[in-house]
Amino acid sequence: MAVLQPSPLSEKRNTRTVGRNFQPVFLIIFTLLMTTGIAMRLAYLQIVEGSIHRKRAESNRIRMIPKQPERGNIFDRNGKLLASTRYPRSVYLWPMAHTKPSWPIVGPRLEKILDIPQAEIEKKLDEAGVNSSSLIRIARDLNEAQITAIKEYENDLPDVEVHTEAVRYYPHGKQLAHVLGYTRELTAEQLKERKAEGYRLGDVIGQMGVEKAYEKALRGEWGGQQVEVDGAGRPLRVLGEKQAKAGNDLHLTLDLDMQKSAEKALSDRDGAIVALNPKNGAVLALVSHPTFDPNIFSKQKLSQKDWETVQGEDHPLVNRALSAFPPASTFKIVTTTAGLESGKFSPSTVLQTYGSLNIGGTRFGEWNHAGFGPLGFVGALQWSSDTFFYQIGRGVGGPALIAWTRKYGFGQKTGFEFASEETKGLVPDESWKQKAWKMPWTVGDTINMSIGQGALQTTPLQVAVMFGVPANGGYRVQPHLLKDNEDAKSWRESLNMKPTTVKILRDGLRKVVAEGTGKVLNKPTIPPVAGKSGTAEAWQRGVKQNHAWFGAYAPADNPEVLIIAFAEHSGGGGGSVAAPMILQIMEDYFQRKYPGKYQKPEAEKPDNQRRN
Repeated sequence: MAVLQPSPLSEKRNTRTVGRNFQPVFLIIFTLLMTTGIAMRLAYLQIVEGSIHRKRAESNRIRMIPKQPERGNIFDRNGKLLASTRYPRSVYLWPMAHTKPSWPIVGPRLEKILDIPQAEIEKKLDEAGVNSSSLIRIARDLNEAQITAIKEYENDLPDVEVHTEAVRYYPHGKQLAHVLGYTRELTAEQLKERKAEGYRLGDVIGQMGVEKAYEKALRGEWGGQQVEVDGAGRPLRVLGEKQAKAGNDLHLTLDLDMQKSAEKALSDRDGAIVALNPKNGAVLALVSHPTFDPNIFSKQKLSQKDWETVQGEDHPLVNRALSAFPPASTFKIVTTTAGLESGKFSPSTVLQTYGSLNIGGTRFGEWNHAGFGPLGFVGALQWSSDTFFYQIGRGVGGPALIAWTRKYGFGQKTGFEFASEETKGLVPDESWKQKAWKMPWTVGDTINMSIGQGALQTTPLQVAVMFGVPANGGYRVQPHLLKDNEDAKSWRESLNMKPTTVKILRDGLRKVVAEGTGKVLNKPTIPPVAGKSGTAEAWQRGVKQNHAWFGAYAPADNPEVLIIAFAEHSGGGGGSVAAPMILQIMEDYFQRKYPGKYQKPEAEKPDNQRRN
């Protein structure tokens, strides 16, 4: 019996190939590596990054509904309310609202109701980020028609929420605009700078004045509710709540009645009025004109009319009380001090005055073009003689006059709280002139400075500090607004002047009002006043329009109030334009504080007398 032999072909087909060589080993190692990698990745995700992923999961399930803190109230020195809070209704959305299927209906509907472009709404939501867990305000100050419309279409507006919020309110409007300032929603740049401090999109911040200077104290701390939501974002239950912490209330040194009186006295003139307690620098009134209504900045969006009220060519947002101008003859207080303290002139010095003086080849005129005959320091202040003080300035010399100018606080900020708004002015000297004009300091520069002209620039607040020196007996005060410590010693430093210098200054300033260029203030309606006028040469649009100054304090022997009035480009003199403003404020102040002690003011009479 024959045995069948397998063919070569079948033998090849049955040859085993799987499992030979290193294939099993490779597969085992590969499987082990993959399993180990997966296990390590799971361990990393759960152990190392577990907290991060838990937070992400929580953020999808938990929402924070923030509650804005109430800003602290602001009061005057007598407890009268200056700035408070009102509670308008605002529209909020979740940041992911514009990514939902309902947005093609919600977006156009909101655009129509709120009169805000849909693109602008979407931009706000994008800035917050889709994963943000906070509601985003897209409109505030809803009117009744808008509230009604949102309720009417609430079925078409899922996830649209209306809440009340705290918004700044200034009950006195324009009357305190420059001193209180205003709040406004953070700009994108401000948000970047302040994010680390806890500020968020839609937050408000003080932009000028007290609101900016005391932002940290006034702001408060945010609160809110932690709410669990379902997959559609609908709230299920409140998990926790943190009460918002209101900002601190502030009590200012400001006297609201005097502020209103100063605002009324300045009227429609461009300029500034500053009132201080001369003993400690407490600011009683600070007015600048033109002014604006700070309440407009609480709106979600300013109208064109609103913008026009703050963007005019007369710059209503500029605080003129902190802006620099030539001080004119009010500066003769410093020149008197420099002359007497230098030792080059004695208290009994008498100098001849002239219609003009020729110094260094330049003619320097007297304001009355005739002179006043021989005068001492008291008489020179009384009549504001230019040629007398030219001679004092020349005798003292530029360096000594400049040194006393700086001792009085000119050329530097006063230490007032509005540091970012206050200019330090300019005290010119040799190095400044070389840098600015490439020319050396000359005797003519000293002559000009001696009467408060030339390149010298000072602010009304600095001028108030200057008047405080003779008023309080030789101390330079630091003006301030916070009524936390009114002890005089905390706010002033001695200039170490001779008693005779202080006496001559006080006698001279009293003579100005009793018999000189400030007689408009010599009235039985107020106590005896001491003061000084000033008329600074200035041009506006090619036409000479002088600035008018007057500084005064009363009672002259023991002052309790000091007032500076400045009228920008008034065209008149200090005695005829600025002094009547001070009279009006002082009559109101002293008649109120001491009823029946002084005669009642008479009807205003025209005063056409030329005053320096």
